[in-house]
Amino acid sequence: MIDRGLLTVRGAGRSTIDGVLRLGYATRFLWLTLTHSLTCLQRPRLVVREIYFSGVLSLVIVLVSGLFVGMVLALQGYQTLRTYGSESALGVLVALSLLRELGPVISALLFASRAGSAVTAEIGLMKATEQLRAMEMMAVDPVARVIAPRFWAGVLSLPVLSAMFTAIGIYGGYLIGVVLLGVDEGSFWSQMQNSVDFREDVVNGMIKSLVFGVAVAWIAVFEGYDAPPTAEGVSGATTRTVVTSALAILFLDYILTSLMFRGA
Repeated sequence: MIDRGLLTVRGAGRSTIDGVLRLGYATRFLWLTLTHSLTCLQRPRLVVREIYFSGVLSLVIVLVSGLFVGMVLALQGYQTLRTYGSESALGVLVALSLLRELGPVISALLFASRAGSAVTAEIGLMKATEQLRAMEMMAVDPVARVIAPRFWAGVLSLPVLSAMFTAIGIYGGYLIGVVLLGVDEGSFWSQMQNSVDFREDVVNGMIKSLVFGVAVAWIAVFEGYDAPPTAEGVSGATTRTVVTSALAILFLDYILTSLMFRGA
C-alpha cells in the first residue's frame, strides 16, 4: 500500500512538473511568434490566405449551428417565460444569452474543432515531412512564414465568426418566437433594443471572442509545431488541440464572466 501510494504521489508530481514545463515552453513559443510577426505586416497576403482557410471555410458550420442554437433557445425560453406571463421578453432572453455567453463560447468551440485541429494537423505534417527544416536550410524562418500568419488568422477570424453566430442565432430566435409561436414582433425587438447595452453586452462579448481566438490559435500552432514527426504524433497533437482548447475556452469564460458581469 505504501509503495503504491508513493508511486501515485510521484506520478502526480511528475505530471505537474511536466505540465508547468510545457506551459513555460508554450509561453516562450507565443512570445517568439509575436516577435516574428513583422512578416505578416509586410506580406498581408499570407494572413489573408490563412483567414480564408481558418475563417471562411468555418463559416457554414458556424452559421448553421448559430441558427439552430437560437431556435432551440427560443423554444426553451418561451416555455419558461410563458409560465410567468412574460413571453414578450423572449427577445431579451435570446439576445443576452447569445451576446454574453453562447455566441462567443460555442463559436470558439466550433472554431477549435474545425480550424484549430486543421492548423495543428497541417503544421504537424509539415514537420513530419521536414518541410520546416527545409525552410530553415533556405534561410526562411518557419515561425515568421508558417506559424505567425496562422496565429493571426485565428485571432482575427474568431471575433467575426462569433458576431455572425450571434446575429444568425437572434434571427433563429425571431423565426421561432415571432413567426412560429406568435410573440408580438414589436415587443420582441423593442425590449431587446432597450435591454441590450452596447458596452456591457456587445463589447464584452467581442472581448471574450478575441481572448478565445488568441487561446485557440496559440494552442493550435504550438501543438502542431511541437508534435512528434510521426503519424501517431500528429494525430495525438490534433486531439490535444481540441481537448485543450475546449478546456481553455471554458476556463477563460468563467474568469472573464466573473470580471465583466459581476455588477450586472
